[in-house]
Amino acid sequence: MERRNTTSDFILLGLFKYTRAHFFLFLMVLTMTITSLTGNTLMLLLIHRDLRLHTPMYFLLSQLSFMDLMLVSTIVPKMAADYVTGKKSISPTGCGLQIFVSLTLGGGESFLLAAMSYDRYVAVCHPLRYPILMNWRLCLQMTLGSWLLGAADGLMQATATLSFPYCSAREIDHFFCEAPMLVRLACADTSVFEKVMYICCVLMLLVPFSLILTSYGLILSAVLQMRSTEARKKAFATCSSHLAVVGLFYGAAIFIYMRPKSYRSANHDKVVSAFYTIFTPVLNPLIYSLRNSEVKGALERWLRKCTNLKHQ
Repeated sequence: MERRNTTSDFILLGLFKYTRAHFFLFLMVLTMTITSLTGNTLMLLLIHRDLRLHTPMYFLLSQLSFMDLMLVSTIVPKMAADYVTGKKSISPTGCGLQIFVSLTLGGGESFLLAAMSYDRYVAVCHPLRYPILMNWRLCLQMTLGSWLLGAADGLMQATATLSFPYCSAREIDHFFCEAPMLVRLACADTSVFEKVMYICCVLMLLVPFSLILTSYGLILSAVLQMRSTEARKKAFATCSSHLAVVGLFYGAAIFIYMRPKSYRSANHDKVVSAFYTIFTPVLNPLIYSLRNSEVKGALERWLRKCTNLKHQ
């Protein structure tokens, strides 16, 4: 069923085998993908159409949904097509494009989550100064900065990774082209690149993650001083769910990109990569947006409007 590699193309061995159990997992991944695409598309439409959601917070949420939408669309269709057709080859150009896009979106999301945590910190701890501390200019600068930093990291790693000579065995034990997995196949000394990649990961992952933990630490400190027990419980529930998604995203990314080479396992890497490329994009619209009362209100107004138009 599989086509052997007779050109310079790489072979993606994939996430699933052709067994009944793996076919069931494949269907689960497709279900999660459809859910992710639906949820994130719905968030983009609601935020775009409802004027009440035209605020910095929801603009950042719309960017998060757009990044998740692009990330899932970049990885899952190719993985699904490879599994169904058995044609697992990918050209060096296609591989480089996957590395660039996935790192642009992953790195961009890393900084965007830090911007969102700052937005929540200002809203909770300095509500009266929110229009000043979180104005539209700053919001757009943080968003643009997230995209540019992610793109710079993606371009650097994609270019460097494809510049190495590769041996005749070009089988990548993964379901998409990811720089750490591709570097293993290089027939050259990659130690300098791995050190540079590690430094980039510190800047792209640990720095934003530290800012997020600091922001939520200050938020929790403010929450503990609230007199209302109900308000405190609601704030704790919101913060804990946000931190759970953040921990899942950063934990998986740190596991893939910052773990020593000697501790790597292809099977573990594939499963962990699936968490931040497939599973997290499903959770983001549910945790950050659709549980929000303002988003629920926007959804109800939109459904009501659609119903009225249908009746007319």
